[in-house]
Amino acid sequence: MTATLAPSGRSQAAPEPDAGPGFEVYEPDFEAVLGSAPRLVLVAETDAHEGPVYVPGEDALYFTTVPRAAESPQAGEPRAAIRRLALDGCGFPADPSRLSTLPAPVHMPNGMTLGHDGHLVVCEQGTRSERARISRVDPRTGWVDTLVDSWGGLRLNSPNDVVVRRDGTIWFTDPGYGYRQGFRPEPQAGDYGRHLGPGRLFTVTTPGFPDGIKVDQDGRVYASAWSGVQVFSPAGDLIGQISLPGAVNFTFGGPSGQVLFITTDTAVWAAVLATAGAGQRTI
Repeated sequence: MTATLAPSGRSQAAPEPDAGPGFEVYEPDFEAVLGSAPRLVLVAETDAHEGPVYVPGEDALYFTTVPRAAESPQAGEPRAAIRRLALDGCGFPADPSRLSTLPAPVHMPNGMTLGHDGHLVVCEQGTRSERARISRVDPRTGWVDTLVDSWGGLRLNSPNDVVVRRDGTIWFTDPGYGYRQGFRPEPQAGDYGRHLGPGRLFTVTTPGFPDGIKVDQDGRVYASAWSGVQVFSPAGDLIGQISLPGAVNFTFGGPSGQVLFITTDTAVWAAVLATAGAGQRTI
C-alpha cells in the first residue's frame, strides 16, 4: 500500500498484521469496524458492475450489469440490465437460481439507490437514440417512470451516481462518460459543467480513483479503489482496507445492516462487519 498524506498532515502508518482474510488494519480505529469475527465471502459469481442496492423488505440485492457491446453493427448500441439477487440472510454463497433479471426497459443503467417509496432510483446513461435520465423503477414489476431527463432545457449527459436525501430530494452526478466512450451525443450542458460550490480536500486515495462513497453510523467514510474498499476516519485518515482487487461499488445491507455488499464486475462479495451504514438499523 502506497503511503499518502492525510488532511491532518501526517503520513499514513504502515499496515499492521492482517485482522483476518481480506482485511488490513492501518489504525486501531478500524478494529471497531471489524469487530471480533469479520469475514469476506463470495456471494455470487455474476456480471455485477454498479449501483448495488439492498432492499430490506425483500432481503434482496439489486445491481446493474457490466455494459455489453452490440452483437452486430446493425444492433448498434451497448446494453446493460438490472438484476436481482434473492438472499437468505447471511447464508453465503447464494445459489445461482436466486439470480434474475428485472424486466425493466432501461437504457445503460449505472448507479442506483432506494427511494423513500420503495422504488429503485436509477441513473440511465442512455444511448445515441435514447435520452439519458434519472428514472424510478418498480422492483416488483419493472415498471419505469422518468423523474428527470433535462436541466435548463438541455438534455442530461450520462448520469452516473445518485442518492436520495432525507427530505426526498434526489442528488446525482452527470459526467460526460457516455460521450467519451462513444455511445452518447456530445454534452449540451458541458462535461462536469454544473457545480454546487467550493469544496475542500477530504483525503487522497491510491491506487486508482475513488467510487461508491458511503458513510457508516459513526461517520467513517468508505470508498472503493483498485485494491478494494478503503475506510477513512471522519477526519480523512486511512484507517483500514477491505482488500478485494477489482472492487467497483458497494452498499450496506443484510438483516442487521452490517454487511457490505461489494460488486467487482465478475462477482458479488460480502464483508460481514461490526458496524452498519448511516441510517440503517442494527440488532
